[in-house]
Amino acid sequence: METRYGIHPDQAKSLDTAGLRREFLIQGLFKAGELNLVYSHIDRIIVGGVVPTTDGLALEADRGSLGSEFFLERRELGIVNLGGPGAVRVDGQELAVPRLEGLYVGRGARQVELISREASDPARYYLASGMAHRGFPTKAITSDMMKHVVLGSPEESNRRTIHQFIHPDVLETCSLVMGFTCLEPGSVWNTMPCHTHERRMEVYLYFDVPKDAVVLHLMGQPSETRHIAVRDGEAVISPSWSIHSGVGTSNYSFIWSMVGENQAFADMDAVPMDVLR
Repeated sequence: METRYGIHPDQAKSLDTAGLRREFLIQGLFKAGELNLVYSHIDRIIVGGVVPTTDGLALEADRGSLGSEFFLERRELGIVNLGGPGAVRVDGQELAVPRLEGLYVGRGARQVELISREASDPARYYLASGMAHRGFPTKAITSDMMKHVVLGSPEESNRRTIHQFIHPDVLETCSLVMGFTCLEPGSVWNTMPCHTHERRMEVYLYFDVPKDAVVLHLMGQPSETRHIAVRDGEAVISPSWSIHSGVGTSNYSFIWSMVGENQAFADMDAVPMDVLR
C-alpha cells in the first residue's frame, strides 16, 4: 500500500507538472492478478484497484499503515465493479457484483475476498475506504437501488447522469459517500461551474476514457488553478481546498468518493466563473 501525505495549498502552487502528478495523481491501480492500494493522509481515505483472475484476492490489513488486525477493524468500504461479472465474499457470504453495481461493507467485517466469475473477462473493482465509528450491515447495491440524477445540457457540453449508490438517500454509513457520473456523447465537461467543500475531501477515478482520449483534471485554489492530464483508470486526490473539475477530448465517466466532516452532498462552496484564474 502506497502512502501519500497531506499538502498545503501554498506548496501546491510551487509544484511543476511532475510534482503535481507525484502528489495528486494515482496510476497503476488496475493490474491483472493484483490488489493495489493508496493511503492518503488527507482525511485518511484509502482507494484501490483489484483485478482478480483465476484466484480471488483478499483485502488484508497493512499493519504498518493501519495498526489493525484486519482491514475493516476501524473502517468501512465501498466497492464498484468496472469490469466483467464478479462477486465479493464477506465473512463467508458471497454477493454478486455485476458491472457498474456496487457493494457496501461495514466496519467489523473480518474477511473480504474479491472474485472474478471468468478469468478471461475479469472483474475490475475500485475500492474506497474511510474511517468508521460504528458498524452498518454489508449490502449489495443494485442499479435499481441507486439514486439517479440527470443534470446539465447539450448546449453547455455537460449533459450527465449522477448515480449515487453510497449516499444517505440509499443507505446509512459513517462518513463514506460514493457514486459515479456518466457523461453523454457530445458532453465533455464535469462539475462546471466548479466548487470546493472545505468540510470534505474527494477522489476522482476516471474510467471509460477512450484509449486515444485524455481528460484535463482541473485542481487548485480557485484563484490558482492547475491541471493534470488523466487517462483511463487513473485517479486524482482532491484536498478540501481544491476545485475538482475536468474536461475531456471525448465523453467519459468517473467515480467520486468523499469522506470528511459530513455527508451532505449539497454542502459545497460554489466558485463564481469570474473568480477562476
